[in-house]
Amino acid sequence: MHSINIQQKLAKINDYWSPGILAELNGQHIKLAKLKGEFVWHQHENEDEAFLVLSGILKMEFIDHSVTVQPGELIVIPKGVSHRPVADNEVHVLLFEPATTLNTGDASESEHTRKNLERL
Repeated sequence: MHSINIQQKLAKINDYWSPGILAELNGQHIKLAKLKGEFVWHQHENEDEAFLVLSGILKMEFIDHSVTVQPGELIVIPKGVSHRPVADNEVHVLLFEPATTLNTGDASESEHTRKNLERL
């Protein structure tokens, strides 16, 4: 048991859209990521996921609307909901999701797909 310095862990992340695992909790991963640009449209059939914005402004696009998520705000994406995260400028997020969650969900594999995540 130890504390985790999020700023030190952020410094280890060099690539956008490449989450690293900070911790595990009851079959869930707590992940840290830097985002910039547009991600792929996708959904997760069996998993909800949560984004906690640490810095920057995240726009979460849905089929019929979008939600702006400010620093200190959290958004939960229910399973089965098609979405696309967009970051016009660099955004830092904590992600909370089951350990089995593939970041690109049901989308075809792409340069954004990460299967073997680094432990930070």
